Amino acid sequence: MAKKKAAGTAKNLRDSQPKYLGVKRADGQMVRTGEIIVRQRGTKIEPGKGVKVAKDHTIFAMTDGVVSFRNKRKITFTGQRVSKKAVDVLPATA
Repeated sequence: MAKKKAAGTAKNLRDSQPKYLGVKRADGQMVRTGEIIVRQRGTKIEPGKGVKVAKDHTIFAMTDGVVSFRNKRKITFTGQRVSKKAVDVLPATA
């Protein structure tokens, strides 16, 4: 006889933690130095003036100012022209 009772296995009890990615500050919104503007995987949105990119591709403000999104034309290594989104932090005019 078996020493233990039969026990079923559960296959779908594992789930990853949410990463909370996305745009954190909208176009025209005020930001201070160090505030996160975009959390992303890969450079879907590229850095512009007044921002830097962290090692996990997070874009954050380097100066106080107003967030501005724009389209940027780029030429890839294959010579193809593509339009990419870019984000800037422009100095606030008081």
